[in-house]
Amino acid sequence: MGIAARISAPFVLLVAAVTTGVLSGCDASPGQVGSGSGGELRQVTVVGSGEVRGAPDTLNVRASVEAVAPDVTGAMNQTSERVQAVINALVDAGVDRDDISTTNVSLQPQFANDGNTITGYRASNAFEVKIRQVDAASPALALIISSGGNSTRINNVSYTIEDDSQLVRDARARAFDDARERAEQYAELSGLKLGKVVSISESSETQAPPTPMPRAEMAAAPVPLEPGQQTVQFSVTVVWELT
Repeated sequence: MGIAARISAPFVLLVAAVTTGVLSGCDASPGQVGSGSGGELRQVTVVGSGEVRGAPDTLNVRASVEAVAPDVTGAMNQTSERVQAVINALVDAGVDRDDISTTNVSLQPQFANDGNTITGYRASNAFEVKIRQVDAASPALALIISSGGNSTRINNVSYTIEDDSQLVRDARARAFDDARERAEQYAELSGLKLGKVVSISESSETQAPPTPMPRAEMAAAPVPLEPGQQTVQFSVTVVWELT
């Protein structure tokens, strides 16, 4: 009886000590200070955000030329001629040929109401143009419309910043500063000090203002375009030690 009593008491204490160590080792929830005692690691996880704006310097135009003819050759020839006229006009106006690329070519039969009789063929040649001079964007778009004629389709126009690396750097710095400010506040509230960084993860997003969609009926008249401002947003999640 005496021997059993001497063994069981230390055994219970050992189990309790191991259980306490496992529970206190859990990480803190995001945005909260980790808890612990006896020299255990404390951490705080925060999410910081940063945003900067910049002026777009490139207009991307997605357009196409369509034609319908009784035969395959006629439909394809019409689209080819019109697209070549557009390309020649853009190159003559100073657009680099490397900034003009074909994105899709299609040829589809057209059927009568019965769904079986072929009445003709519709051909389409789609292309994308990068216009790198913002002040030349409106005349270049009008040139595409006038050169392609009534067969022209403007599918999409969008402004971009060709090199946004500096904007990304600035947004990243603002996001990290925001995260550090939040972490320092948590450290102060918990009566601790901010230690070294444990981990960093990030995400970024560029938002462009909507660009109005011009219509082919505008012919060669100047197309009103406003580049506006693009916003680069950055989010960073940082884990700090607390001492």
